[in-house]
Amino acid sequence: MAKATISHRVILHFPSRVVNQPVISNLVKNYDLSFSIIKASIIPDQEGYVVLELTGDQESYNAGIRYLNDAGVQVEPFSQNIQRSEERCVQCGACAGYCPTGAFSVEGTERTIVFDNNLCVACGLCLTACPARAMKLYF
Repeated sequence: MAKATISHRVILHFPSRVVNQPVISNLVKNYDLSFSIIKASIIPDQEGYVVLELTGDQESYNAGIRYLNDAGVQVEPFSQNIQRSEERCVQCGACAGYCPTGAFSVEGTERTIVFDNNLCVACGLCLTACPARAMKLYF
């Protein structure tokens, strides 16, 4: 039976001692993961980051993440970098209408917008949907 394929967006933070190592190519070669680069900023001999979408089976993904951690690369889910400003939010619900995963929901009789970071896949639709620009992406 074929293993189910999963895909996760992650941010890899590279310390200067790791920047010049073939870390990402090792994910492909040794862990059978494929990747799409979403954004990157790496300067030789300095710290850098790469935002990737990693795809493979769950076991390979977990092993690849362990490898990255052991190599000194800090890994964090991309969704942790999408934040909603409570001060700017006008509770209009546009984000909930556009969010494909249900990370935003409208709750209670007061129709309060609630953001569940665990459901967010960082697709970015909320960034463009929000008329108050209450959503921000941080690296």
